[in-house]
Amino acid sequence: MDCRVALCQMRPKLGVIDSNLETHHQWLDQAIAAGAQLAVFPELSLTGYFLRDLTQDIAMKLDDPRIAALVARSHECSVVFGFVEESRDHRFYNSVAFAEDGKILHVHRKVHLPDYGIFEEGRYFASGDSFEQVESKYGRFGLLICEDAWHVTSGWLHFLNGVDAMLMPVASPARGIDTEEPELSSQKSWRNLTDAQALLFQTWVLRCNRVGFEDGTMFWGGSAFISPFGKAVVEAHGEEEELLVHTIDSESLKRARIQTPLLRDERPHMVRSHLARHLNDPDAERGIQEHGDPEQS
Repeated sequence: MDCRVALCQMRPKLGVIDSNLETHHQWLDQAIAAGAQLAVFPELSLTGYFLRDLTQDIAMKLDDPRIAALVARSHECSVVFGFVEESRDHRFYNSVAFAEDGKILHVHRKVHLPDYGIFEEGRYFASGDSFEQVESKYGRFGLLICEDAWHVTSGWLHFLNGVDAMLMPVASPARGIDTEEPELSSQKSWRNLTDAQALLFQTWVLRCNRVGFEDGTMFWGGSAFISPFGKAVVEAHGEEEELLVHTIDSESLKRARIQTPLLRDERPHMVRSHLARHLNDPDAERGIQEHGDPEQS
């Protein structure tokens, strides 16, 4: 995996899909001009974030012509973008699509929906139920949408799948703005979180946040590339729109994984046995006892 990636730290307009779609094309033009092979947009980049009662009105099915127009651009540059997906049974998901060579390789539906503080996603969205890797011509990628990253099992499942990079489309509001600290509390928290995930899961982490205001709330930006050693190598400057371009390389992955072979020493079957007891699942416990732990064979 050696891939030149553009993080598109943009300012979506709330509920105005056609305008946001045109903006996506403009950002893609810039990314392609900068030599990017993959462009990543923030969470709900086609719709804006605080949708509330607009959710059903702006939802799109995967065969929507507006999605098809954006997917067609993936002949020039692979693209990851966020939208509200309407399923065949008319459920609505906070989704991200990974498109490449004119087709959608994968759609990740946000699993962990925040429903606290200013967040109300659980009221409007259905929850996804899986974390699957994306097999791209540029490498193996894992998708996490914002709150997904705050649950360690999300990244751990991608770690077990051996992803080369975790792509994190984010819509993170600014918090801790009334303190005397040199940075926002939300900024510090996200830096700590993504640095730790990159280090523990030995993968590139690409955090793409949005900017701008919605409903009186500011989004702080701070998109970044974090290396498999847990260090940010490139980070956006402040709360303005910015195209951040960097090459994520396989040599860094190799060095990190040889230096500390965490995946080799991982024990998922031990976790399985603990989960079976924790969930009071006698069938799972019986299966573990009958078939044993392959890690011990």
